[in-house]
Order: sequence, then structure tokens, then C-alpha cells
Amino acid sequence: MDSRTLRRWVPSLVLFGTLLVLWQVLPPLFRVREYLLPGPVAVVRAALNFSIPWHTHVWITTLEILGGFALAGAAGVVLGVAIAWSQTVARALMPFLVVVNTLPKVAVAPLFLLWLGYGLVPNVLIAALIGFFPVVINTAVGLTQVDEELLDLGRVFGAPQWKVFVKIRLPNALPYVLSALRITATAVVVGAIVGEFVASQAGLGMVIVNAQTNLNTPVAFAALLWISVIGLLLYGAVGLAARRWAPWADTV
Repeated sequence: MDSRTLRRWVPSLVLFGTLLVLWQVLPPLFRVREYLLPGPVAVVRAALNFSIPWHTHVWITTLEILGGFALAGAAGVVLGVAIAWSQTVARALMPFLVVVNTLPKVAVAPLFLLWLGYGLVPNVLIAALIGFFPVVINTAVGLTQVDEELLDLGRVFGAPQWKVFVKIRLPNALPYVLSALRITATAVVVGAIVGEFVASQAGLGMVIVNAQTNLNTPVAFAALLWISVIGLLLYGAVGLAARRWAPWADTV
């Protein structure tokens, strides 16, 4: 690890380390019982307690998150391209998309359960529903907010509209799309857990609900720990993809 990377990560590590120490030390000093606020040691012990089938719950929640992320990304890019391509489509779609985005997802989740039953599909759809809107907006903005000089250059050379779109507009939109995907990477985690809270036969959301019912707070915190790990890995993967495939876009 070089000094630049070390300087980049040291502040975060110091902050997290300090918070963990305070979290471990302060509750016993104030006589806070473990069922109200377990310490990090108790949480890690619960997360590594393999009498609970963590691997199954983590796998199911991961599938829901990845499925929601893929669906939100694909649908968001397609809708964003359609909005940027045609003003008529934009005027028709945008009010509908805004209405869908403002719907309370906790209220929509039982309907998906009623229509689709238990399983991965309704939770994937809820995750995608929460995460797709930033991709739509950022894609449309990136495709339309293009330097006019570049567009004039395309017209001078007589490039057809589709070629201008592929060669100029899409590369210009890439930073915006990657930024939106980072937002979506965190939003779909929330969506998947919301779906599991409503009704699920497995998954980390179900573990949290059962743990709260039994006042087993360390297990609930352990499930939150696993959820955070999944979210961080997905967010980091999007960041790595941005640096790998579009290094010029990583500053946006």
C-alpha cells in the first residue's frame, strides 16, 4: 500500500476505530443493558454464530440486491435514453416517473407480495423501484448537457444523429450514469430489506424482524453488519468499475 492510498484511508479508519471503541466502552459505563445496545464484540460474536444459517440469509439478500441493482440500472439507462432522445417521450414519461418515485415503497411492497407471492421477485422489484430514478435523471442530463462545440463539430462532418449519440452523447453521459449507479448501489440495499420486512421466508431483513420479536438485539445488529458489508462491497465494485472502464469519469 503506497503512502497516497494510506493517507486516503487513514481518516476513515481512525473515525471508525474511535466510534467502535466508544461504542464498546460507553454502554457498560452507563449501565445500558445488552438487549438495548449490544457492544461491537457481542455483535461480531453473533455474526459469527453459525448456528444461525447466515450463509443462506446473506446469499438470498445479496441476490435480491444484485437483481434490483441490475434491473434499476438497465431500466434507468433505457428510460433516460428515451427521455433524452425525444421531447415527446420526455413529456409523456416524466410525470409518470415522478409519481412512481414518490410512492411510499413500504405501502407498495404488500401489493407486490399479493401479486407475485413470496420469493425473490417481489423484493428485487421493490429494490429496483427505489433505485432506478437517479439513473433515469442522470442519464437524461448527461445525454443532453453536451458541449455545443462538440455537437457543432459532428454537424460539420455530417455525422448522422445516431452516430453523434454514440460517439459524443454517450461518453459525455457516462460520468453521470456512474455517479447515479453509486447512489443506486446504496438505495437497492434499502429496497431489498424493505421487501423482506414486509414478508419473507429468508434473508437478513427477516432475521432482523425475528430478532426484534425475541429481543435478541445482538443478532439484529449482526444482520445489520452483514447488510452493511454487502452494501459496501457493491458500492466499491461500482467505484472500481468506474476507475477501470472510465477513469476520466471518476471525479464526478
